[in-house]
Amino acid sequence: MNRILLLAWRYIAFHRTISTILLVSITATLYLPITASILTNRMEQQLFARAETTPLIVGAKGSRFDLTLNALYFEARAPQLISMSEVEAVESSGLASAVPLHIGYRAQGYPLVGTTLEYFDLRKLAVAAGSNLGMLGDCLVGATVAEELGLQPGDRLLSDPENVFDIGGTYPLNMRVGGILEESGSPDDRAVFVDIKTVWVIAGIGHGHQELSQESDSGVLLLQTDSQVVANAALPQYTEVTPGNVGSFHFHSQSSDLPLTALIAVPHDNKSRVLLEGRFTDSGLRSQILRPSRVVEEMMAMVLQIKKIFDAGMLVFAITTGLFLVLVIVLSTRLRKREMHTMFKLGCSRLTIWKLQAAELGMVVFASVVAAGILTVVTLPLATDLIRNLII
Repeated sequence: MNRILLLAWRYIAFHRTISTILLVSITATLYLPITASILTNRMEQQLFARAETTPLIVGAKGSRFDLTLNALYFEARAPQLISMSEVEAVESSGLASAVPLHIGYRAQGYPLVGTTLEYFDLRKLAVAAGSNLGMLGDCLVGATVAEELGLQPGDRLLSDPENVFDIGGTYPLNMRVGGILEESGSPDDRAVFVDIKTVWVIAGIGHGHQELSQESDSGVLLLQTDSQVVANAALPQYTEVTPGNVGSFHFHSQSSDLPLTALIAVPHDNKSRVLLEGRFTDSGLRSQILRPSRVVEEMMAMVLQIKKIFDAGMLVFAITTGLFLVLVIVLSTRLRKREMHTMFKLGCSRLTIWKLQAAELGMVVFASVVAAGILTVVTLPLATDLIRNLII
């Protein structure tokens, strides 16, 4: 048997081109459906795991997919805004507690999530280093954000300007990193969290006042008299909350009118959930209530439909590869007819000749299985990023 394997290997090594073509074809036929299945399963697991820990989402009427993905993953297109009055309505019903969310701004390219401390209890997020949100302008960064940006508690993080060409727009907020969250293996690792009031400051709804008359840096001031203070371009072009000016920050809207992108409603029990959902069935309301698990089921149903088309294409590809393999074997047998005849005259039995051909094919198939397995193992660590790109 060892001699048969040696002869088979010699043949494969000599005919490198055709052996490589067979190897690539069979590897692709095995690898693609396996990888697609793994990615689909992981997508389903991650989506459902996140959705099942989010009881209900309330947001503006519109695309339920955008609303759900924005509230769960912070990356989809921001939905229409609702107001804090929705939070008051949910909590005054006595059926659930409400966790406000404002998602739409970014800090160094990462989603900036405005919320309250109840969010961290809901997601079971703990602070690994530093402290929790303690003052207006503080932020908590996810484990991935801290690692990629090299942040430590006490560092500064600047929010991204909404529009760099808007000269009259609000300045970015220079936030103090209060703490770093423990790694959770969820989208929270790639987010920056601030108090809901902080995100309103970034939106320009709330602001403080900088007393230029107290500015001690002469390089910042062009002119200073008893009645007039003029600053030059050296004045910092961002907003910063400090213990000295935090008391000057205020909002120019009623608290019930302040904007949110969504809120998470946490019912006290299943009965409260049903009653709360019933209150949003009135078509005249400007907001909608969603069960994220149901929305995810709809999304996965569409994904599985697409996967069926992909599977059908892979089946055609597999059949084509199989026919190509048969064609190669038949042509190879005919081309090697004289070779096999010579081997038969040298004393090899017909069974030995068939074993030789089977060994050659078996080696190629075995190498293809190994290659497909290696590619699959390499793909698994990248599955999370691939899923994220597929979702959004």
